[in-house]
Amino acid sequence: MPPALQFEGITKEYRSWPRGKCVRALQQFSLSVQNGEIFGFLGPNGAGKSTAIHLAAGFMRPSSGIGHMLGKPFGDAATRRRVGFLAENVALYHRTAEVAIRFYGGLNGLHGAPLDRATRAALEAVDLQSESGRNLAQFSRGMLQRVGLAQALVNDPDLLILDEPTSALDPAARVAIRELLLKYRSQGKTIFLSSHLLSEVELVCDRVAILSRGCVVRTGTLSSMLETTDQIEVIAQGISPTLFANSIVEADRMRFTVSKSQQREAIERVWTAGGEVVSVNPVRRSLEDLFLELTAPEPNSAEWAGKTSRASSAGPCSFYCFGFWAGPRLESSPIRDPDPTTC
Repeated sequence: MPPALQFEGITKEYRSWPRGKCVRALQQFSLSVQNGEIFGFLGPNGAGKSTAIHLAAGFMRPSSGIGHMLGKPFGDAATRRRVGFLAENVALYHRTAEVAIRFYGGLNGLHGAPLDRATRAALEAVDLQSESGRNLAQFSRGMLQRVGLAQALVNDPDLLILDEPTSALDPAARVAIRELLLKYRSQGKTIFLSSHLLSEVELVCDRVAILSRGCVVRTGTLSSMLETTDQIEVIAQGISPTLFANSIVEADRMRFTVSKSQQREAIERVWTAGGEVVSVNPVRRSLEDLFLELTAPEPNSAEWAGKTSRASSAGPCSFYCFGFWAGPRLESSPIRDPDPTTC
């Protein structure tokens, strides 16, 4: 079975008018997302994440390279009906929640009783069934975000592409959305998740890729990426706080780190001192630490000294009429986060 989403050597360049200045958003970008996984797509503002998502959706064409979504080339209209898409900036028409979701379901080819069932299921999935008769103009930012997610779910997609799905949500709603994503994964669906909420990514993603300056700088499982190879954390009890330098007291236990080569020696010192070793584990750094390490600006890099280009997102139709709209978005349309790497 082919990957759910695959980018192969894709480069995307934008040229301004009238001077023709070139900005390269993606550089030989390659990435493969397997079926049935939750894949985290991370990167700072301006790294090229939105460009990659828009290419996969068929909103624009790459300058070079190829890509496939659910086994078909990017932009295939029939394939888009098997995809649910949530943009970072939710833009919805002012109508009731139920009518809005029915509208998007209809654009994906649903009619009659199947559309009725799909609309109810999508609203229930985001806990908005009791608000289905209210106009979206009266909804809070968090409620609009949930409606946006409902429109991505209404066609029961095989692939979900979600850009900041939990932004503007309160903690309880974030937990609910997290459980919903895990439920969809258990049903064999693939979820491509772009987010700046690294704590949420750590909780739900099977694998992640970190993008910087239009290139993937690291990809893999979270466990393999966050475990250090040369540091060991030891927790012991019944020993003096002065036995190891830089040890931390936690109730009646001591926590300290040693290099892997010193692991055996440290354990024997605990035993010799009459203590007990409670646990020995590789040191695990946070995803935030790894993210900052891999995406730090290069020294003397003027274009990365706070220079990030962002333009406004497109209107509701270019984002949400996903299954219905067959043509690529015009190349001159605004882009949200090009990498400021000049060609």
